[in-house]
Amino acid sequence: MALNLLVVDDSATMRKMIIRTLRVAGFCLRDIQEAGDGAEALQKLEGREVDLALLDLNMPGMGGMAALERIRDNPRTRDLPVVVVSTEGSETRIQVVKDQRARFLRKPFTPEDLVAAVADAIGGVDDDVE
Repeated sequence: MALNLLVVDDSATMRKMIIRTLRVAGFCLRDIQEAGDGAEALQKLEGREVDLALLDLNMPGMGGMAALERIRDNPRTRDLPVVVVSTEGSETRIQVVKDQRARFLRKPFTPEDLVAAVADAIGGVDDDVE
């Protein structure tokens, strides 16, 4: 399965690292969209088919939590698999993320942790991933 991916983080370096890690792990990435905050992420979702979003929480402008809530409120994106990748340490906030049916991955993470979170979010790894 080739993935249409949306990577949302205010750090361009972090976005590139996530994309590179997934490519090296063997994920077939078809269309990759990047956004620097939640508002830009919502714009990127308009009219595009996205299979997975990786979303930071703490960003200037619209943060990831507000974006995640808007994603879940939209009938078209309600079931979009989301992995929140954040330095967030508050167990209460992490539970809110999980209540929104998103996986949570704490920064810093290992490549193996990222691959596992993505595989879990998309329902496992198929033959396109080595």
